[in-house]
Parts: sequence; structure tokens; C-alpha cells
Amino acid sequence: MFVINDDCLSCGTCAANCPADAIDMGDSHYEINQDACVQCGTCQANCPADAIDEQ
Repeated sequence: MFVINDDCLSCGTCAANCPADAIDMGDSHYEINQDACVQCGTCQANCPADAIDEQ
């Protein structure tokens, strides 16, 4: 499972690169919809802030 942490810059790079369209802006930063996520890791690989953790 991939989770976006508080280091998120809200730049939108993760959402723009997500092939499953599973990432949207939340209250304070982007969030991953776990029901839609296909666990490909593209978001983590493209995050310029290294703000996506695999749990």
C-alpha cells in the first residue's frame, strides 16, 4: 500500500502520472484512493519530494 505523507508539496506530479487515476487532492495534500490504486509504484517513483511511502 502506498501512502502520501506530510512532506507532500501538493505539486500534482503523482496524480498526473497515476495510470489508475487513484490520486486526488485531499484537505492538506494529495491522497491515494486505496480502492483504485493498482500498487504499481509510479507515484512513488515520480514524487519530487519523496513524500510517498510504501507500507
